[in-house]
Amino acid sequence: MEGIRFIDIYATKGIEYLIVIAFLAAFVLFCRYLYRPRETAAGTRIAPENITRFRVPEGLFYHQGHSWLRPEPGSIGVVGLDDFAQKLVGRMDSIELPGVGFRMAQGDKAWDLIVDSVYLPMLSPVDGEVVAVNQEVLRSPDILRQDPYGKGWLLKVKSDRIAADTRNLLSGKLARAWMENALDKLQPINPENLGPVMADGGLPIEGIARAIGGDKWDEVARTHLLTDGE
Repeated sequence: MEGIRFIDIYATKGIEYLIVIAFLAAFVLFCRYLYRPRETAAGTRIAPENITRFRVPEGLFYHQGHSWLRPEPGSIGVVGLDDFAQKLVGRMDSIELPGVGFRMAQGDKAWDLIVDSVYLPMLSPVDGEVVAVNQEVLRSPDILRQDPYGKGWLLKVKSDRIAADTRNLLSGKLARAWMENALDKLQPINPENLGPVMADGGLPIEGIARAIGGDKWDEVARTHLLTDGE
């Protein structure tokens, strides 16, 4: 009939399908852009907010020098170094621990990490007397990289001040927020030392101090272990 146009319904449906596919593709690209690791002006890769950049288990108490304490029955406290500390210094040559009978004081030097023949002191999270030393860690410091809160414990301490000492330590959400903030505060000593502190995926690399400190990496490490005056 003259004046009447016939529309190919299959052709119009095909166009609609193409529009939907194009929209979905654009949405996927937008999501990838939104959630990819971001970079600061200094080249530091920042992880998406939903990524936990450090292991911070519940039930432990954390010293701001990056040691931790786990209270156990019988006035015993298990002590170690946290995930931030082991990522800060990277692979260790060895570790020097005090012997059984050594008297520790909260906030005082308690043991040394040895990295490339450099001694890095760490502070005790608790007062008390050493009653056990982890011989496995002395033989194989690499355990600290794999399991710093389990097999990588360092010392067991007998103390009647554990409950009081935990009041000076961090735990739970506060500890997690503090450790994330510690990473964000890492600054290179020299402007030319702007190496990345994040690996692909937005998680911290091992040996952060060396990446941003260059020849003075040990100063960076001591600053964050609160032993820069040692």
